[in-house]
Amino acid sequence: MTARPSLIRVRAEIVACTRCPRLRRYCNEIARVKKAAHRGEEYWGRPVPGFGDPAAAVLVLGLAPAAHGANRTGRVFTGDGSGDFLMRAMHATGLATIPTSRHAGDGLQLRDAYIAAAVRCAPPDNKPLPAEITNCAPHLERELAALPGVRVVVALGRIACNAYWRLANARGENPRPRPAFAHGAVYRPSAPSRVPALVMSYHPSRQNTNTGRLTAAMLDAVFETAVRIAGVRPAD
Repeated sequence: MTARPSLIRVRAEIVACTRCPRLRRYCNEIARVKKAAHRGEEYWGRPVPGFGDPAAAVLVLGLAPAAHGANRTGRVFTGDGSGDFLMRAMHATGLATIPTSRHAGDGLQLRDAYIAAAVRCAPPDNKPLPAEITNCAPHLERELAALPGVRVVVALGRIACNAYWRLANARGENPRPRPAFAHGAVYRPSAPSRVPALVMSYHPSRQNTNTGRLTAAMLDAVFETAVRIAGVRPAD
């Protein structure tokens, strides 16, 4: 049997990754030029590893770091509106200690949850190329291998959902037909299986939250479902 990878080592491998030259150039340029509101800050500007509880039962999977969010702060879903929208729902279900995600030193801790992304570098226009998604896939595979307690994946958006199916296929789970992406949809692998369950959700981007396509109540329901499937007890 292959030894379970160390989460610390996996994080170091992600941060040091240079597989996608286009993304590395873009992230470095964003970190150099900066946004006016953050002119005095030092940007992270490197690939962003996952964050959370090593004993997580719930894995939250997003698309990629935001150019002036995680690419600035160095922590996934941190420093932008998407992160705050997500963290409010995770806090409501006992998975996060505070309802905001502003910067890496804000005191936020995750309980029974871990957050990662399908792509670890901020892509131009939030649109990674297919080859870049493929290049990043081994990072997620090793991260999940280092999180043996995960029982459910919350996939935020289609790209995250596709990343889940890639993981599932690699572990021998390949349903035909594959369930279509739909907000709130649930997939439970056939037993016995080495694959976590899946709960699908729209991504908490401003494009979705500002238009009402994704509401707070809708995201709350997704996490209530995930917590129930994972068998996690909400924090007091």
